[in-house]
Amino acid sequence: MIERELPTPADTEHLGRLLADTLPPRAVVLLDGELGAGKTTLARALLHRLGTTGPVRSPTYTLVERYATAAGEVAHLDLYRIADPEELLYLGLDDLAENARLWLVEWPERGRGALPAADLRLRLEHAGQGRRATLEGLSEAGRGWLRDLSVTATHP
Repeated sequence: MIERELPTPADTEHLGRLLADTLPPRAVVLLDGELGAGKTTLARALLHRLGTTGPVRSPTYTLVERYATAAGEVAHLDLYRIADPEELLYLGLDDLAENARLWLVEWPERGRGALPAADLRLRLEHAGQGRRATLEGLSEAGRGWLRDLSVTATHP
């Protein structure tokens, strides 16, 4: 587990870029945190680092945004408006599971049982004027990602 203080939005963006730089071949990331905690800020920085050039919006209303990047397809899901995990059946998750290299899932608890197994849980929470990130590896790939992230963060 890694905990990191993020005093400014720029620090949250930096963490997103570090995650992109150490991205494993395939990964599912659960993004936990209340509204305004910085989940979309982090996702935007990660996607831009992977080569997305257009705008990166929170998929609150579309539920899923898909991005073609140099590293492969990324799916950004926001399940805030999902009332029942069965609703996810209509989002084409089978196609995503086949094609997406990376899943970024906001409000993952609302999709419990319908999402693929997660590799990393990233919790963002308010901490004074800034944020605190807690990253937990949930699979061997996720734990390896955290090891790579730790090495990269200490050797810029």
